[in-house]
Amino acid sequence: MLGLFVGEHGYPIGYDILEGNVFEDHTLLPTLDKVRQKYGLGRPVVVADAGLLSRDNLKLLAAEGYSFILGARIKNESEVSKDKILEQAKRINDQQGFDLPRADGNRLIVTYSEQRRKKDAYARERGLVRLRQKIKSGTLSKEHINNRGYNKSLTLQGSIEVSIDEVKVTKDCLWDGLKGYITNTDLSIEKVVENYRQLWQIEKAFRILKTALRIRPVYHYRRKRIEAHICIAFVAYTIYKELDRLLEQGRAGFSPKRAAELTHTMYALDSQSFNSFEAERIILQMDPEQPILYDIIKQGR
Repeated sequence: MLGLFVGEHGYPIGYDILEGNVFEDHTLLPTLDKVRQKYGLGRPVVVADAGLLSRDNLKLLAAEGYSFILGARIKNESEVSKDKILEQAKRINDQQGFDLPRADGNRLIVTYSEQRRKKDAYARERGLVRLRQKIKSGTLSKEHINNRGYNKSLTLQGSIEVSIDEVKVTKDCLWDGLKGYITNTDLSIEKVVENYRQLWQIEKAFRILKTALRIRPVYHYRRKRIEAHICIAFVAYTIYKELDRLLEQGRAGFSPKRAAELTHTMYALDSQSFNSFEAERIILQMDPEQPILYDIIKQGR
């Protein structure tokens, strides 16, 4: 397992390698303590997606003095809490939020986004269209009745007829645009949301490592070779991010992936006159994007 640490805007800070057969409870706190000591941090705020950290891990974090921000599955809260959430949600507008105390002493923060509401509504309607088509074609049966995705909107009539429960659909609409967070910090709602949004930087970093930089599959078996493979990938990611910064700064208009493709057909001719100590470089057969890339990299040295 690879633990990756990135800073603001996804810049790499460090990484840690964990044995794949080590239980999560035995890796979380030791890894956090190692990073904290290595980089001279205080007690960093741990940010994780919903379901990533178990209740036991949250208790361990709190017991060791760590603060955390965790994505919340607000639809899985108690009926009392869900009623309070929906009642409070009626009083807030776009990009606003509120917090509610939880029985475990943590705060439940809920925010509303009009853009998220449209996205939720679109995704649900698209799922329901597929269900209606399957119902019409007769390909749905009682085996499809479960709580996965939009199948939760299905219900049985009699013993064999499957239909969509429109009451469930209407109730589900009430949650459109709402997003929940659980935290033990005293940070403002805005700061909690801002910190949570940094998660996508980690997710993006792993996508780059797995796709553009091909960190996996790993065909090595000895630990030193595995570590060397990951170290090379980490260095490559560092270079990738720096190239990404230079391209954005230079307003290149293309991605690091495209930049790599452009270098495949870039050729240079270096020449030096007999009475000069300075070599002159000429880039041959450039297409319109290659001079832009060359100038950006040259200026970024």
